Amino acid sequence: MRRGMQSETPLPTRLVSNEEFPPLPQTPAQRVVEERILAEAGRLAPRLGLGRREFLRTSGGMATSLLAMNAVFGRFFDVLPIEAAEAAAFQERTGAPYFIFDVQVHYVGDHYDPRDEEASRKGAVAKGNLLALRQRARKLNPKLEADKGTLADLSWQNFVKEVFFDSETAIGLISTPPGPYPQEAVVPPKEMTHIRDEINRVTQSRRMLAHGLVTPQLGQADLDFMDMQAATLKVDAWKAYTGAPPKGFHHGWFVDDEKIGYPMLEQARKLGVKRFCAHKGLPLGPVPDYNHPRDLIKAARDFPDIDFLVYHAGLLNATAPKPTGEIPWTTEFCQMKKKEPALTNIYMELGSTFGQLVTVNPTACAHLLGQLVDALGADHVLWGTDSIWYGTPQWQIEAFRRFEIPEALITQHKYAPLTRAVKEQIFGLNAARVFHVDVNARRNEIPKDYLSRMKMAYLEEGARPSHRWYGWVTG
Repeated sequence: MRRGMQSETPLPTRLVSNEEFPPLPQTPAQRVVEERILAEAGRLAPRLGLGRREFLRTSGGMATSLLAMNAVFGRFFDVLPIEAAEAAAFQERTGAPYFIFDVQVHYVGDHYDPRDEEASRKGAVAKGNLLALRQRARKLNPKLEADKGTLADLSWQNFVKEVFFDSETAIGLISTPPGPYPQEAVVPPKEMTHIRDEINRVTQSRRMLAHGLVTPQLGQADLDFMDMQAATLKVDAWKAYTGAPPKGFHHGWFVDDEKIGYPMLEQARKLGVKRFCAHKGLPLGPVPDYNHPRDLIKAARDFPDIDFLVYHAGLLNATAPKPTGEIPWTTEFCQMKKKEPALTNIYMELGSTFGQLVTVNPTACAHLLGQLVDALGADHVLWGTDSIWYGTPQWQIEAFRRFEIPEALITQHKYAPLTRAVKEQIFGLNAARVFHVDVNARRNEIPKDYLSRMKMAYLEEGARPSHRWYGWVTG
């Protein structure tokens, strides 16, 4: 495996990992998609007076990519051939812009784990090991010698470029993978809130929110840390990793454990920060079962005033659905939720889940979206991308904007179609309601000279997407 991937194609043609699950190799279907994209771009680019790489950076490149996906997987994207050749046609069919609130975005702190001490901890996220692994990969594959990526790829400056300059994202909620202790996470709460406050100060508008971290296995120390995060850092929500134990512990915990989880939820209630975001699915840590979302049902029932956000929609992995449309873990949780119609405080988030499924298996993606809307309602599904592991969120935005559940699946499984009204809710209106954000408030741009002063190396050719993904790929 190696981190990062530079590609001509506007969307990934192999599974990219957010480093919380091992990526699968490129599938035969994905290889055909890639070949079709490059071949069609090679045919169209000269007619427009462009090189192939340059063409693929335009809207025509995205249209070409979605058309190739349709040709290989079946018609899942609302795109016409004319849009590949005419930018005006692509823009006209794109429609009015959406308000986009991404409730899961990432970067890596400058000082995270410089001695790579995390690599040996069970269940750790080995961000500190990135450079060593990159060097090892170059020895195994000399073609990677041209890959000049460093930890600066994952810096907050590059994060701002990818998320706010190169995508339509209006608001982002900074998240972080865990560390040995919450104060030593990949991006500690103090740094997340500092970057939030700096960006909001520079723009004089609300462009960024930030998570705090909870680790209830630490007992009173965690409750005290929660108090500091709420009072001093003014965190916007809590982030929990039930499967990744802190240093010194050998297994995870369940949210509905009345001795471990409930004191933490009671503290969240007391502090007035009543948004609880849990990593569920994508098994992280030594015991996968702690990542199953089932424990959120009882917790949500017992704490009706707290909103529970199920990150990654509880997806176990990016496998093909069964003939019945069953998606591992997510389908089971949706069935559990349907038996509790009175529960209105559970939300399903799409970070990594949509990005994985839409490129690997659009049929599974259609089943998952159909089941989420059916079980929880279109007003309880939240947009998240897990970028910058997947590069700029823009390719995911374009893919979801054009994504449709095929009529055959709608008829067979009674799924609701993904109308514009449904997508408006998912893209941002639902998160705005949960986080008390004024959708109509003016949001000022982040000035590029501000990032220049912070010594960010912006793209030489200007504000154009890099077609780079920063998560892990198998290659």
